[in-house]
Amino acid sequence: MFSYLPHTDEIRESMLKDIGLEKIEDLFKQINPDIRIKDSEFNLAEGISEQEACKKISGMAAKNKNFENALSFLGGGVYNRYIPACISAIIQRSEFITSYTPYQPEVSQGTLQAIFDYQTLICNLTGMDVSNASVYDGASACAEAVLMASRLTRKTEILVSEAVNPEYKQVLETYCYGEDIKISYLRTDQGKTGLKDGINYDDYACVLIQNPNYFGCIENIDIYEKIRDSKAKLIVCVDPMSLALLKNPAEYGADIAVGDFQPLGISASFGGPHGGFIACKEAYLRQLPGRIVGLTLDKDGREAFTLTLQTREQHIRREKATSNICTNNALMALAATVYMSVLGPAGLKEATGISVHRAHYMARKLAEIPGISVLYDDFLHEFILKTKNISSGEFIGKLAEKDIFIGIDLSKKFENMKNCVLVSVTEMNSPEEIDRAVKMIKSEVKKHSCQPDGIKAIY
Repeated sequence: MFSYLPHTDEIRESMLKDIGLEKIEDLFKQINPDIRIKDSEFNLAEGISEQEACKKISGMAAKNKNFENALSFLGGGVYNRYIPACISAIIQRSEFITSYTPYQPEVSQGTLQAIFDYQTLICNLTGMDVSNASVYDGASACAEAVLMASRLTRKTEILVSEAVNPEYKQVLETYCYGEDIKISYLRTDQGKTGLKDGINYDDYACVLIQNPNYFGCIENIDIYEKIRDSKAKLIVCVDPMSLALLKNPAEYGADIAVGDFQPLGISASFGGPHGGFIACKEAYLRQLPGRIVGLTLDKDGREAFTLTLQTREQHIRREKATSNICTNNALMALAATVYMSVLGPAGLKEATGISVHRAHYMARKLAEIPGISVLYDDFLHEFILKTKNISSGEFIGKLAEKDIFIGIDLSKKFENMKNCVLVSVTEMNSPEEIDRAVKMIKSEVKKHSCQPDGIKAIY
């Protein structure tokens, strides 16, 4: 395999010296050493065959827990949802999996049509007028939408809900730092965003909320009424699956709708790849970042697809571009397109409805356990449980030892969320699995306290 290594030892040493490091391992210092494989564990003998190497590495990979050998209630932006087999069959076709950005429409009609269909379905889902051809993920979609609003309003201050995904906020802060945009955060009350009284919204470029928010709660959509007559734009980050049941952003006055379409037929895959969507009102079309595919007629009157409104040079000349994004996640967008096409409105509604029903079933069962409380009841398929006599970190760790990944420790992300855990339920969590998890939780909590904690359940 040495012949496949692109750099000699001398080249590697020179590169490390230039960036001030001594060895390649120093590049990975930010990764927790407890989860990294030690050299002694890897222990591959020199000169073994490919078959032997595959067997050795497969055995090591088998130590990973996955949806097949563990129960997972993890969410917070990455969800375990059913993926029809046809999606993999289509996106792995060579015409799609090897395609590049379709600058030459005459040889890219298939890819362009797939992107156009994706844009159409996103518009149908969000109720917005236009969509771009996708961005990298929900976090970059939020950040790009904020920059877009800043250009539209010529304002450099924004309001962001505290209940937006913490990872999205980190990306947003990075983008805004580079653009000298000031962020002010809106506090939450009972799990929902509250707009402050006495604010002059004309001073802000936008208000960014997430619905359902990171805590799983459905936001008060009358939030638009408070900013409707101002110049500030309303940006709503949505879970696309939720739109099968909830009002779409256009119905309650959103100017820009964004989100991550990982739930639409894309595997969790250890956190990636994802895809992000941005859709907006037609009036803002010229400020929409990324690719846009349009439908027209050729000289013979036949339908034809092409990249429109933006030239390739716009993405090369960064100072004149609407975005520094130079491509789009077309393959992931294709997966989402196939998923939405296969399930249709009825299928999306059914999958989301099952998730909601099972999430509320699990919340009711957990709320009956002394020492456990469920904080809010106005949620879709994610909710917050709070432990009393055991820390959230220890609670999560004890269940993980039993191959139950109950959720995300919110105490590590929010100062006011001590001993709180974000639990996500989808159609992939069967009632039997939920009952098993509840039984394990009841047993674990009982070890720490046999007396009722006096916390009143929400149900």
